[in-house]
Amino acid sequence: MNIEQFRGTTVALVTPFTKNGKIDEIKLRMLVDRQIELGTNVILACGTTGESATLSHEEHHHVMDIVIEQVNDRVPVICGAGSNATHEAISLSKHAEAQGADAILSVGPYYNKPTQEGFYRHFRTIAESVSIPLIIYNVPGRTGSNIETKTVLRLAEIDNIIGIKEASGNMSQIMNILRSRPEDFLVLSGDDALSLALIALGGDGTISVIANETPDRFSQMISAALNGDWNRARQVHEQLLPLMEANFIESNPIPVKTALAMMGIIEDNFRLPLVTMAPHNREILQTILSDLNLLNSNNHS
Repeated sequence: MNIEQFRGTTVALVTPFTKNGKIDEIKLRMLVDRQIELGTNVILACGTTGESATLSHEEHHHVMDIVIEQVNDRVPVICGAGSNATHEAISLSKHAEAQGADAILSVGPYYNKPTQEGFYRHFRTIAESVSIPLIIYNVPGRTGSNIETKTVLRLAEIDNIIGIKEASGNMSQIMNILRSRPEDFLVLSGDDALSLALIALGGDGTISVIANETPDRFSQMISAALNGDWNRARQVHEQLLPLMEANFIESNPIPVKTALAMMGIIEDNFRLPLVTMAPHNREILQTILSDLNLLNSNNHS
């Protein structure tokens, strides 16, 4: 199993909607092409940033299908296929595998707050239902519970569980995973602002929000860090840090979709309970985009 293909920058791609709330297939295909042209290594469909929580199962399948078809084997595709019901996660995972996804990203079950044994059995059962690689996604700020280091290391022993997207923000936990993981287990940052630090500690890359806005600059930063060019990596990190932080001044993906609309790439249409960005936050975001020369940039960054 070639896990090297998942190192570097993975974009957690937004899902563009039309004004009447439908998936904007034309814009979605355009976003895929833009990412590949600007150097993103891997594309993730139907992650948190892709508003998977408000997609019906049919739409979830549809977005996966469009992205896999449009990528057309140019870069690897990961499909978000998680659920807080194990049988639902299996159903989504099997669809992703059948359509040709290279891996699945499976979020820790949300709301029902499983025990550590529950986490273990959930991910093991999903992994056993497919043959493609599975990446665990730990984001306790959204799910309400944390997948602990011991559980991650138990799961790492399962053949097709190949890594974790760590978005706990707990550097001690992340360092302990890095310290004790098997050689063939990837640790990917789930926080753009911590990506450089995580790579410095031995991490393998990131699954990113900011790569939607500036795929080339961010992937250059990750590549520089993975190649040990720390001065270059720090320089880009410091330049992009205000935007990394602005992407979370309201719930993700409100800021990033708003930014892409300001850049003339998509429309900032959301599904309730997400709503349009507050005016004062729009001003903050617009200033940062302007400082980074991302406005009127002809869809490139």
